[in-house]
Amino acid sequence: MILRHGVDLAAANTLALPGRAARYAAIDDAAQLAAPELRQRPRFILGGGSNLVLTGDFDGLVLHMAIPGRRLLGEDTDAWYVEAGAGENWDDFVQWTLARGWPGLENLSSIPGTVGAAPIQNIGAYGLEIAERFHSLSAWDFEKQGFFTVDRSQCRFAYRDSLFKQEGWHLSGRIAITAVVFRLPKHWQPNIAYADLAQEVVVATSAVATAREVATAVSAIRRRKLPDPAAIPNAGSFFHNPLVDKATAAALAAAYPALPRYPQPDGRVKLAAGWLIEQAGWKGKDLGPVGMYEKQALVLVNRGGATGADVRHTMTAVQAAVREKFAVDLTPEPIFL
Repeated sequence: MILRHGVDLAAANTLALPGRAARYAAIDDAAQLAAPELRQRPRFILGGGSNLVLTGDFDGLVLHMAIPGRRLLGEDTDAWYVEAGAGENWDDFVQWTLARGWPGLENLSSIPGTVGAAPIQNIGAYGLEIAERFHSLSAWDFEKQGFFTVDRSQCRFAYRDSLFKQEGWHLSGRIAITAVVFRLPKHWQPNIAYADLAQEVVVATSAVATAREVATAVSAIRRRKLPDPAAIPNAGSFFHNPLVDKATAAALAAAYPALPRYPQPDGRVKLAAGWLIEQAGWKGKDLGPVGMYEKQALVLVNRGGATGADVRHTMTAVQAAVREKFAVDLTPEPIFL
């Protein structure tokens, strides 16, 4: 491990925003986290940079998690238990599991980022969240100077939320996830309840879909709707789908019958943020060098040369437009650093 100074982070975030880290180290072995020079604060744990808005230079220590490794830990009659290092590319890991005949993560294909960041955000897509496949993780606690394990019951998973966000550890840099174990089901059934996915799979196959076919369908949909960060810098879905109470959802549905809405187990109703943004006039609209993508209004894009301030300006304008039209508040998904 080499501690570097004044490192440019533009290539380390998928929005390609400018900013430098006063101090920076790439971590490719969990044992490196015990080094005394890494105890300094402030500290930020960086994964793939796909859920990050750089607001300028960071006068602290950035630890870029690059711990590799994929292995089958074991199995029982119901599941395979598969571990991956925190620095593994998420989609590469998903495709690796499928290639070995271990289904379960196919709906989460083509999501950018790293394995270590996935449980923090409880990433999800097309009817599946990490929480449903998560078994446990290992992490380093900088305050206690030791490793610890967190199982599913301790993670307090919720919609795009977890223990790590609830405790503020994703911002404080206190905790660095080093490896994650997934429980992949042997008695697998395809999850194609989402209309777009069901239609794509039907087009691809006339029989019961395999996990690989579901993954291929998910990736095809994402390619059509979402820009490649290498071509158009972006951070994926920029806003959470808002959760409202039943009465609010009913009132909105009466006024806007086409409003997509999804009842939740807790009685609340999830609304489609992309639809709200589009109806508020922001699909394909730019404000300076930042705008909302023309093929998917939920995706904020950098048209070139944007700064964190430009992102915040556009974000605020979109939030105001949706609030004015629907009286619904949108919350951003990315971390602002």
